[in-house]
Amino acid sequence: MKHKIIIAGLIISALFSSCQQFEDDYLDTDAPSTLDPALIFSEPALAKGAVDGIKVPFAETNSYRGRFLPYYGLNTDTEWYNTSQTAGDKADLCVYDAKPSNTEMNTTNNAYSMMFSGIERANVCIKGMRQYGDPKPGNEMGQLLGEALTLRAIYYADLLKAWGDVPARFEPITTATLYLPKSSRDVIYKQLIADLGEASTLVAWPNATSYTSTVEHVNKAFVKAFRARLALVASGFQQYPDGIRRSTDPELSVANMYALALQESREVIASGSARLESTFEGLWRKYNQEITTAGGESLWELPFADGRGRMLFTFAVKHTSASDQFQQNGANRGGVAGPLPFVFYDYDQTDLRRDVTCVPYKWGTAVAGTPYPIAKQELASLDTWCFGKYRYEWMTRRVTSDNDDGVNKMYMRYAEVLLIAAETANELEGPGAAMPYLKEIRRRSFSSADQAVKVENYVNSKSSKEAMFNAIVDENKFEFTGEMERKQALIRWNLLKTNLDLAKQKMANLSARTGEYADVPSILYYKYKSDNVSLDIYGLNRGETTNPGATYTSFAWTWTGTAADTKVNSLYKTGVNPDNRQYWPIWQVFLDGSNGQLKNDFGY
Repeated sequence: MKHKIIIAGLIISALFSSCQQFEDDYLDTDAPSTLDPALIFSEPALAKGAVDGIKVPFAETNSYRGRFLPYYGLNTDTEWYNTSQTAGDKADLCVYDAKPSNTEMNTTNNAYSMMFSGIERANVCIKGMRQYGDPKPGNEMGQLLGEALTLRAIYYADLLKAWGDVPARFEPITTATLYLPKSSRDVIYKQLIADLGEASTLVAWPNATSYTSTVEHVNKAFVKAFRARLALVASGFQQYPDGIRRSTDPELSVANMYALALQESREVIASGSARLESTFEGLWRKYNQEITTAGGESLWELPFADGRGRMLFTFAVKHTSASDQFQQNGANRGGVAGPLPFVFYDYDQTDLRRDVTCVPYKWGTAVAGTPYPIAKQELASLDTWCFGKYRYEWMTRRVTSDNDDGVNKMYMRYAEVLLIAAETANELEGPGAAMPYLKEIRRRSFSSADQAVKVENYVNSKSSKEAMFNAIVDENKFEFTGEMERKQALIRWNLLKTNLDLAKQKMANLSARTGEYADVPSILYYKYKSDNVSLDIYGLNRGETTNPGATYTSFAWTWTGTAADTKVNSLYKTGVNPDNRQYWPIWQVFLDGSNGQLKNDFGY
């Protein structure tokens, strides 16, 4: 069977590929040496090549690069696939109606397979280093073992996030373990949390060594933060075959897991090894400039070479032409997904995150220019916004590949550590203990003139545990829209369908200019700034209804009728309960190739 060939081939792939060049700067050795684990895993330089090889499946064509990152995490109460109303297998992945035969996913080389490929590579490395490498805290092999344990946890965490229960594989495949049924996710979560606990003793803090001077390598701050995230997920609400509930495993209780998450997040904060960037816009400019120096806000990034990865290709502010003054990545790049139309209006008008996150324009058709064609910003429509966190125009290199952009995925950042600390402190110690963390997040989000009201008074007013929790839910929205972390958070809070239904109502209210959106203008006015490419827009803010004068052109900012209703309702498919579709199904090709061991739950 094909599945048997794929699984059996993973061992050979791991041994032969582990020391091959990964991206542009990793070790290349002769293939014969890769056949001797005793040699590979007793020499740190060779072992590093093997550990770097664990990352190869991230960038395979139908893996994270082209399937998992572009689709998982949409649609939420803040983000959606911008053409969710267009029926098809791409939309089905987002509107909670994916089927095992989905043509985007039902192939032997898609993300599900590639994640297990990465896990097998990690298993080979972990076994080899334990057997031959003498890994200890402070030595090179210890750092590499910690990284291998963490990379395996990343693959598994994302498998659990997208598919729920999956087979547990923590040793290299043998003929006896070729076919395995699904395991309880509780068992896997406990293993991952233990593994990350070990890894945190082995890897160095950011910038403590030359190896951890880049966020493309695993460091102690990331491991601890990631462990805290998984503790919250493992103890949170989620769909099990018998319904939506928390784990019944006492080891994964809220009391245990929140205490662990609070301890880990506080240790990261106390270390001073990571920090918020000084401005929110500066954070995202730094990201698009591909600055990967450790010690800032980014804790770890999924690394892509210049010719791989599709973060801007998929999520950037849309560029209509194949080439303009900022990019040469092909026509209609970016804009595949964006914020829900009301999100811009849910931000406080003075919140500095708003205009970075929510962009109401695209880059239009380019005209002749020197040295490159010149495109101008053009207003989109009220129902189609772009994520402003991803911008070709903020890059320092010109993307010339027509199929990829090479920009990393920022997998976790320090702001999440602060919000984890706030959430767990609120639960275990009360709102007063959470306030300093929430204030730190908001302090960056408002000018100094606004902080007395928007930071101090606002946070101090959240004096009950419920009020603080609701504020933290909102703050996650304002901080992370466009990063596709919201779906898992809504699931663990047991707010998925509740907030999706609220989002549908909000979109309907915005369309009709009723309720909380009654004062949103229905006409925008624009002109071009002195550079003749950037828009000067009046009318985006609530209450801006006065015509600013003859130098501006008016633009209808409306969204009504049957088409609007159809798009609103496409947040999740009519007739589907998203709480019963929290996970994708295992794809048919893997069911067929599992020797009867795998099956789908949840009514698929």
